[in-house]
Amino acid sequence: MIGIVIPAHDEEAMLERCLQAVREAAAHDDLRGEEVRIVVVLDACSDGSESIARRHPVSVLPIQARKVGVARALGADQLLAQGARWLAFTDADTQVAPDWLVAQLGLQADAVCGTVMPDDWRGHPPEVRHRFARDYLDRDDHRHIHGANFGVCARAYRQAGGFPPLSCHEDVALVQALQAMGAHIAWSARPRVSTSTRPQSKARGGFGDTLRQWAVEECPALALSPQRGLSLPRTTC
Repeated sequence: MIGIVIPAHDEEAMLERCLQAVREAAAHDDLRGEEVRIVVVLDACSDGSESIARRHPVSVLPIQARKVGVARALGADQLLAQGARWLAFTDADTQVAPDWLVAQLGLQADAVCGTVMPDDWRGHPPEVRHRFARDYLDRDDHRHIHGANFGVCARAYRQAGGFPPLSCHEDVALVQALQAMGAHIAWSARPRVSTSTRPQSKARGGFGDTLRQWAVEECPALALSPQRGLSLPRTTC
């Protein structure tokens, strides 16, 4: 059995499209009928995320941690207890490709770190899009780590200790633990996902904060223009 974990915090605007895409990936012919179970971990949600999730054939796990590391770990624990051999992780603001699971499994690695493709650059100055194109390596042998596009076999996940209970960078910590134990990690652009470019991150230090930081670095005047929605708080995890 393959398991998919999707943490969500107030994601009613994007969760429906995420779940439709994940379900399509779970039904891919090349999986040859292997069962895929999906867990949506609703972390401190106060919007309509739960009602959206319950319209789909997924397990819904409400928690009050407000820590994405806790959410991913609890979802993984539930699936491992049910016998999952492979765990795939994405985010509620992300849409995976139809062959997402097939691509992860086809790499025959202990873990797979995939890339992300921004879904829409509206709301960002063009300099941010240009910096992404210049600096981001959307190719094999990259070294990007995204919880929105990550997979790991059950054995390696357990041996590495799983996701730590962090508010951000829990994905980085797990990959570092996998590297320390000598796991075979595929740094691949084959598993494809499209993720939100919203400048307001659900977790401090997330992808949205990175884009906002780039906006300030590339266009310093934006730091003085909070009406643009891009003024970046100088905080880290």
